[in-house]
Amino acid sequence: MATSAKKNTSKKLGSGNVSNSNPEPTIEDLKKYYRDMLLIRRFEEKAGQLYGMGLIGGFCHLYIGQEAVVTGITAAQDNTKDTVVTSYRDHAHMLACGMDPNGIMAELTGREGGYSRGKGGSMHMFSKEQRFFGGHGIVGASTSIGAGLGFSHKYKKDGGVAIAYMGDGASNQGQVAECYNMAALWDLPILFVIENNQYGMGTSVKRSSAGTLYRRGEGYGIPGEQVDGMDVFEVEAAARQALDYIRGGNGPYILEMHTYRYRGHSMSDPAKYRTKEEVAGMKQDRDPITAIKDMLQEKGVEESVIKDIDKDIKEIVNNSATFAQESPEPHVDELWTDILVSEDA
Repeated sequence: MATSAKKNTSKKLGSGNVSNSNPEPTIEDLKKYYRDMLLIRRFEEKAGQLYGMGLIGGFCHLYIGQEAVVTGITAAQDNTKDTVVTSYRDHAHMLACGMDPNGIMAELTGREGGYSRGKGGSMHMFSKEQRFFGGHGIVGASTSIGAGLGFSHKYKKDGGVAIAYMGDGASNQGQVAECYNMAALWDLPILFVIENNQYGMGTSVKRSSAGTLYRRGEGYGIPGEQVDGMDVFEVEAAARQALDYIRGGNGPYILEMHTYRYRGHSMSDPAKYRTKEEVAGMKQDRDPITAIKDMLQEKGVEESVIKDIDKDIKEIVNNSATFAQESPEPHVDELWTDILVSEDA
């Protein structure tokens, strides 16, 4: 069991895994989960299609398979106070926090209608209005920025929590250990989320990471939990527990989400380091969206209702692709906006 070295608390700290303590979901709950995760899935599939057509350049990291993680955590957070920062696998986090699919897709295609006016691409989008502080291409950078956001919340006493996502590969970065130390030392209100999709780029976590990732904070007195990241209910329950702990003034918390990505590390990765059978097995037995669809059907929701949701999501995603292709490319003058130029240069 992870225990705190600094304070006593009646709240149980990290025991290694979380049991689902959420009440029985209603049909409306299930519909929302289904809709939110399906939007991410279909958006990412469309992004992959546009990449294959040459309409998206550079790097493009898809979130297909991991939808339950960001959906469950977003359902538990306070979207009026909490802030979010993540790594380069970031399109899903933007959608989950309410950013416009049109603006996201337009940014992917490098168009003026994008969130960074076409100059940032897949890994550099930001929304002050939705309290989303970006996806970041530097591995592990989200933890450093997240610690800064946590410091801001504490300094302002605004009751918010910083939620900093990272991958299993990023958890081995030195700056992550430094952030754990500072966050624990200063009791920062921050939730560190490790999205352990089993492969840091092309290397299995079993070959790259010693020990158990959620326990990396024990030396600093940070509790942690290991969570089934393919089960949106488990994710939400764990996130609520962690956020309650943090809002109680107890400092940071770590959640390690065991999840799985169906595609390669990026669109340029053929993912030959794992078998087709492994991926197919996960899709068949553990898919988070299929699980919710099955629950809806078990509760007697008619197939026509589910198809209406599918149709609505398809329309939203197709509209975003159309918008992205019709939006003009940035004017050449945009080269000189949103940058800092030193007078001494």
